[in-house]
Amino acid sequence: MEALNSIVGAINGVVWGPLMLVLILGVGFFLQVGLKFMPILKIGTGFKLLFAGREGQGDGQISPFNALMTSLSATIGTGNIAGVATAVFLGGPGALFWMWMTALVGMATKYAEAVLAVKYREKDELGNFVGGPMYYIKNGLGAKWAWLGVAFALFGAVAAFGIGNGVQANGVAQVLESNFGVNTSVTGVVLMVLTAAVILGGITRIGAVAGKLVPAMAIAYIVAGLLVLIINIGEIGNALSLVFTYAFTPSAAEGGFAGAAVWAAIRFGVARGVFSNEAGLGSAPIAHAAAETKGPVNQGLIAMLGTFIDTIIVCSITGLAIISTGAWTSGESGAALTSLAFATSLPGGGALIAIALSIFAFTTILGWSFYGEKCVEFLLGVKSLMPYRFLWIAAIYFGATADLGFVWLLADTLNAMMAIPNLIALALLSPIVFKLTKEFFASGGKSEEPGGTPAE
Repeated sequence: MEALNSIVGAINGVVWGPLMLVLILGVGFFLQVGLKFMPILKIGTGFKLLFAGREGQGDGQISPFNALMTSLSATIGTGNIAGVATAVFLGGPGALFWMWMTALVGMATKYAEAVLAVKYREKDELGNFVGGPMYYIKNGLGAKWAWLGVAFALFGAVAAFGIGNGVQANGVAQVLESNFGVNTSVTGVVLMVLTAAVILGGITRIGAVAGKLVPAMAIAYIVAGLLVLIINIGEIGNALSLVFTYAFTPSAAEGGFAGAAVWAAIRFGVARGVFSNEAGLGSAPIAHAAAETKGPVNQGLIAMLGTFIDTIIVCSITGLAIISTGAWTSGESGAALTSLAFATSLPGGGALIAIALSIFAFTTILGWSFYGEKCVEFLLGVKSLMPYRFLWIAAIYFGATADLGFVWLLADTLNAMMAIPNLIALALLSPIVFKLTKEFFASGGKSEEPGGTPAE
């Protein structure tokens, strides 16, 4: 086991090393420039379409709004609470700056992913729309690239059990045990029952639950975070100064903080940013492919908001709360660091973080169950759906009660490996994205076709 741990650890160091970070940022920047920074300039248009799209306006299983909430259910999770804290703990305040940079280029990546997902989606044997990187690789790039789609689906199907299941269940179990004394076995059973009640109903039920739970939990967390920032308003200027200063200069050791080089700020800021908003990993377009949308660009404009909401809003609140309260020098890391930041300013702040983390992680389990099952469906067909769902439910108990050191390492590694086929496909299919976008805006948004037709 130790040898296997070392091998996976070595691979992890490569796939999350400089090359991967350059690839993610490079493809995102290339798309952002090719789109003439449209994703940043058209954020307002995206929000208008989002609220207009609360009801479906085309072919698909769920509304555009619920498609975004399903993708957000998988992205607004432990990354926003524990991930940001870990980035600041390991990379210093400057890591938050690099999370922002990841998000700004990631908006273009997420936009392109959703455009291609809707453009090249298919209908399965059950009459449901299915899509995502494996389908836009197959239908957009052709037979000679089919192996790349299979690789993505394989990595995604396995990674889902770690990053979207075991790690989330373990996070909930640990935080409820430490804050409220709830036995991890009890948490495991409750999570299994709640998850079964939702995912056995498929994407329609997942979308309906996400459409209600995600906005409620996100707003509650944002309000609590803003209260912490208001209470520490006098420190906000200094916090922002630390973020921008330490993004480009090494941060010195202070209190329980060991100090960090600029490379650490970049590495952990980008890596945790990608972990949080998933731009480039190829997971979110699987949800957007099921949207009842007018067309690819419409859904792309809505999809890109996921990265903005997740990182620019939610992660920023977490990061600034940690820095402005001074908690970042305490020596704490992960969820405990965020909990400390909130607890020092708000009565019951620690309990609030425990509850928020539990709800965030639960919705992540729901979102990733859909991603994983669509990867398995691509590989094995619709007959695999129900067995996969039952296996997913059973895995939750194991995740809640087991030591997940190796599972976390393997999942983190496979998560990065999902990005490689997806980023290659995005780069190769970028002319299609640019063409569809140009036609859409040239016609005032009236030239959209619903998508779902394979490439000529």
